[in-house]
Amino acid sequence: MIDKNQIHYPARNLWSGFLFGVGFVAFFDETVFHQLLHWHHFYDKSTTNAGLVSDGFFHAFSWFATVGGLFLFADLRRRNALWLKRWFGGLLLGAGLFQLYDGIIQHKLMRLHQIRYVENVLLYDLIWNISAVLLITIGAFIVIRTRKGDSYEH
Repeated sequence: MIDKNQIHYPARNLWSGFLFGVGFVAFFDETVFHQLLHWHHFYDKSTTNAGLVSDGFFHAFSWFATVGGLFLFADLRRRNALWLKRWFGGLLLGAGLFQLYDGIIQHKLMRLHQIRYVENVLLYDLIWNISAVLLITIGAFIVIRTRKGDSYEH
């Protein structure tokens, strides 16, 4: 018999994975493209110092999302209600949606920064946005497949 509180668990699994996915891909972007490769800062329309400060805020955001997702994950584990497939679908959705938002809204519409400052950025844009759409597609497929069913995979 399913506990009446478990009706919220599918949504909690989805949101936990989603938050972790947003935080993880933002953390990966910050670490690889901002810090290691020095391709851009979160905000490139000002001085290098302003770019570094904006990176710090971006980094804090990514950690808040990651830690929030992990707190929800731990609560689901404690309640014996972790549905790992649904959680993973949420992770892919969160990662893909954040990356697509970054690629379209921040890179192109707001022009906060580009992926890389090269003469022909189109290849970088295509790889960035196509990989985001792939993450979203796979994540949505998993979430839809786990929408029905009342068994949790622990």
